[in-house]
Amino acid sequence: QVQLVESGGGLVQAGGSLRVSCAVSGGIFITYDIGWFRQAPGREREFVSTINWTGGGTSYADSVKGRFTISRDNAKNTVYLQMNSLKPEDTAVYVCAAVGRFSKSDRTIFREYDYWGQGTQVTVSS
Repeated sequence: QVQLVESGGGLVQAGGSLRVSCAVSGGIFITYDIGWFRQAPGREREFVSTINWTGGGTSYADSVKGRFTISRDNAKNTVYLQMNSLKPEDTAVYVCAAVGRFSKSDRTIFREYDYWGQGTQVTVSS
């Protein structure tokens, strides 16, 4: 019943910025920690960023640290991923996923999440 829908993807030039969103419905938003993952052509899915239920705890993959910022607006049931200084290697389908805030799992591992969306395509041209 819980659904996650990503939006905001598109085509941008290297060095540009883009913000993708993850809207959550069908559940109690504040009870979930949210993670962002991405899958590039010919590559395995990789962890990008995660945010805890309060928004006070965040983590980033080394490849995006300093360029990406994750945030959440609990009033809007939405998590955002602001992507700056984009590089061609950031090209991928970006997927958000949700897991219960009390779950004792590794938030960087996609298979340990309970719900996920279909993703939004981000393409960075050189």
